[in-house]
Amino acid sequence: MPPIHLTLICHAQTDAQRLGRFAQADDPLRDTLPPLTGLSTTARTLTAPELRTRQTAEGLNASVDQALRDYDLGTWQGLALKHLDPALLQAWLADPHAAPHGGETIAALCQRVAHWMDSALTPGEWSAITHPFVIRAAMLHALGAPLECFHKIDVLPLARVCFSHYGQWRLQLSG
Repeated sequence: MPPIHLTLICHAQTDAQRLGRFAQADDPLRDTLPPLTGLSTTARTLTAPELRTRQTAEGLNASVDQALRDYDLGTWQGLALKHLDPALLQAWLADPHAAPHGGETIAALCQRVAHWMDSALTPGEWSAITHPFVIRAAMLHALGAPLECFHKIDVLPLARVCFSHYGQWRLQLSG
């Protein structure tokens, strides 16, 4: 079977990221940015449905893919980390099956992203603009890492993470 090459790109910075709060669905980008460069001209391009990812993808012929949507933080959406109950935050950080916010669990997010990677992509080159949590989940899936490693990964704005699939997913680092 021909290989799959996938580049996941984190959306550009938002005020929520700068201020240390969880994003809301329609948080815009902090600044206008030039179009993304260095992407394969033959890659099919996808974007998550949220405004910040669609703004990052401006100028690209990107299709919206609901599977790339951001993590559902339930009642914590839009809240600053410093305003959360410390015990509930710690429970969420310690247990990937916990959802004290009433939204999606980290385990469910990781399952959703793994399913997307394993079933939605056909052979060829793909680029996708999405969110830090989605990229973390993809990295865990490719590495076969335990869910407990999820919060040990930082994904900065406009970071690119490459994967290849030749019978199994591999994290691809380039210099």
